[in-house]
Amino acid sequence: MKSTEAHWGGTVTFLLFLFIFLPLLAVLINVVFPGFFFGKLEYGGFGLITEIFHRPLWRQSLWNSVLLALGSATFGTMIGGALATVRARWNFAAGRLLDTAAWLLLIAPSFMIAQGWVLFASADGLVHQWLGWTWVTSFIFQPSGLVFVMALSKFPLAYLAIVSATEWNVRQFSQAARLNGAKPFTVWRTVDFPLALPSFLAGWTLVFMDTIGDFGLPAALATVYKFPTLTYSIYSAIYQSPVRFDMAGVLAFYLVILLALAMALLFFALRRSRFDFLNAKAVRTVREKPRHAWAYNIVIGGFLLICLGIPIGTSAVVSLLKQMGEGLTAGNLTLEHYSNLFASAAGDHRLLEYVEGLYHSLTIAAAAAVFSMLIGFVTAYVLSFTESRFKSALQLFSVISLAVPGVVLGIGYIFIWNQKWLEPLGLHLYGTPALLVIAGIAGAIPYAVRVQMGSFGALSGTMLKAAAIQGAGVFDRMRHIVLPLVRQSLLMATLASFGTSIFDLALASMLKPANYSLMPLVIDRAFEFSRYGYATAATVVSCLVVVLLIVALQATGRWVFRRLDGKRNQELV
Repeated sequence: MKSTEAHWGGTVTFLLFLFIFLPLLAVLINVVFPGFFFGKLEYGGFGLITEIFHRPLWRQSLWNSVLLALGSATFGTMIGGALATVRARWNFAAGRLLDTAAWLLLIAPSFMIAQGWVLFASADGLVHQWLGWTWVTSFIFQPSGLVFVMALSKFPLAYLAIVSATEWNVRQFSQAARLNGAKPFTVWRTVDFPLALPSFLAGWTLVFMDTIGDFGLPAALATVYKFPTLTYSIYSAIYQSPVRFDMAGVLAFYLVILLALAMALLFFALRRSRFDFLNAKAVRTVREKPRHAWAYNIVIGGFLLICLGIPIGTSAVVSLLKQMGEGLTAGNLTLEHYSNLFASAAGDHRLLEYVEGLYHSLTIAAAAAVFSMLIGFVTAYVLSFTESRFKSALQLFSVISLAVPGVVLGIGYIFIWNQKWLEPLGLHLYGTPALLVIAGIAGAIPYAVRVQMGSFGALSGTMLKAAAIQGAGVFDRMRHIVLPLVRQSLLMATLASFGTSIFDLALASMLKPANYSLMPLVIDRAFEFSRYGYATAATVVSCLVVVLLIVALQATGRWVFRRLDGKRNQELV
């Protein structure tokens, strides 16, 4: 039995190493041995690493990324913490809307959110043309404004981390403080906040890592505002002439170092303090009705209108306008941008680029979702129910997968899979859709593993041990015992992986085959060439298609589960 468990554990460990850790390792090797992956084994030393302090673009990219990540993590955690504190204590109508909006912002691709802000706040944007507020342009397109925009899109990471930690509480601590005369804010500052500090640190770290590895915001800003970051400079180094793999490798190295420091800070803070305060007296948090619920609804509604309504609403409005500068009038409304998505040019019988790109993106995302779900299922099983010697490696790779940005994976895949010696083996995957599927799997595995680990934690290992005693192998235990009990989480993991894979602009930009259309690239290219109506129409249609597919697949899955349950009940009778 242990031998079989070792085979399963070894297989998924190898896959995670190949898909996630090996590309990261390749980036680090390229810094010390710049020509290693191109047939030149020469030791470059560590001198190239210090070049970042002597080259203005490299240095500015590093500084901008650090500034943006620190500011967004701090401001985003403040917003998320305040909203989570209010949501955990009070029950009001806008609370459910806040939860939904947080998940929408978490799933929505950052480049689409950033494009909405650009169309809203640029010099020829809606706020300037319709309201004449020129100060919005000067406020948004500066470092502090970018921190503001990024914090509004990344705060859900902190919000969800903090609000989930408030499910249980020990009321006697805060009640004792109130009995000694402490005011509500003093109770929160001296009792509630220190106890919730681990969740605040986790939220801050998540926002920092997601911000510093973000590619969508700088890609959208490149059309109107020069703000180089590590991620965008890595992309530029790969797609300039001549190609600068040395520059890309050094910048990716610093990006990895910053992410490692953020994770180390979190682990150090958690290990230095004891926060195991929940005991037998802990009770589930019950939200109370606030005295002025209308005020909470207005404040939360106004906040959501800014962080979600502005970028998404602007894109929807622009997609219906003939000309942005002519206002929202009947004569300026049109559906032409939507018809252009599906209309072919005269004499051209091929599908238009957007339709082809959408089909390719959906196909790749579907394949990545299925494979990431299967790998995540086996990974969660090995981590939860086996004593495999590969568990430590699996834990390490699954944690690393959370922190590796798409641009680092992209350049690592170029180093590994663009090798001449792989051609005779049929494994020269660079420039093929297969590499996009592998990249999609690597990007989706963190979500697939985390979603399934939650449901696996609720299962008792006694059933599996009893089945093993009766001679059931690992595959039979997974198929006949675990799978029926966690099938809902499998469906959610698949849908989450599908939603996150389809809009990955960074990997699509770096790994797309020649003359191969992908939906994120079609939208980004149209936006870059100021075809705002076409870009926004493609954004709206893409989001609607993905949402409808997810809803339909979820409903179909539940219908299938009910049919299976009914059939099983009939067999038992």
